[in-house]
Amino acid sequence: MSMLWLSFYCLVPTVIATMRDLGKSGRLEAEAGVLLNKTLVIRQLDVTSEHSVKKCLDSLPDQKVDILVNNAGMGQIGPLESISMEDMRKVFETNFFGVVHLVKEVLPGMKKRGSGHIVVISSVMGLQGVVFNDIYAASKFAIEGFCECLAVQLLKFNIFVSLIEPGPVNTEFEMKLMGEVSRSDFPGTDAETIRYFKEIYLPSAHEIFASLGQKPDAVAKATVNVIGMNQPVFRHQTNALYTPLTALKYADNTGNLSVRTFYNLLFNYGTLFHMSLGFLRCITCNCFRRRVMPV
Repeated sequence: MSMLWLSFYCLVPTVIATMRDLGKSGRLEAEAGVLLNKTLVIRQLDVTSEHSVKKCLDSLPDQKVDILVNNAGMGQIGPLESISMEDMRKVFETNFFGVVHLVKEVLPGMKKRGSGHIVVISSVMGLQGVVFNDIYAASKFAIEGFCECLAVQLLKFNIFVSLIEPGPVNTEFEMKLMGEVSRSDFPGTDAETIRYFKEIYLPSAHEIFASLGQKPDAVAKATVNVIGMNQPVFRHQTNALYTPLTALKYADNTGNLSVRTFYNLLFNYGTLFHMSLGFLRCITCNCFRRRVMPV
């Protein structure tokens, strides 16, 4: 989903929530209640379709967008050898080119008015690559670089760019993705890599979600807070528990510290890895309440 904040004659702020499949809008409509079709409007939008993007933006009053929130995303997990080039391109079409297209369309109006805010839901995986998330991380690295370039240029027009960088988030999206890959045969991949993926990566990923995973509401609140800033920050990591992991990359400009630390924790010092996550669960009280986890 992406969102467009519009102002009708600067009096009534209106949110346009967009979805690729309007057949799944029931929950959002229920949450909106009496605000539906008043200050919240739901429209169809597929960020990978130029026709869909044009049709949606052309339907807006004066095509005026004050705040663009790019939240459309597509995941991809698994050994690289088992992922087709077509599937890789689909990830980039949604996670990267979909964002680029929407930004490209709303920028002229924002520049003309001399104001605007572009918010992109990125990921800590746009800062720190994670094993077996090659293509997803690559798409997020790409969008981070794109936005960093834009942020400098657009300050001249009083337009802010903000990257929201969640860590693990416990959603149906994640649960479905993890469930699908756990049942895959991964054609074209050697037996040792498949064993590492299923016996080491997947259990570790489950544990990371249990220890560090946030609720979607926490990410939404962090996004609203950034939107409400007078001088919006460029980057905002929503999960402080994940910050030490991304900090490893910037502590050593050779990259060896982060690469070898993650390698050793995952493949050589599994006990230390599990103990660390157990500690995090306790200090965040996650060990005292049940969590919904991917299976």
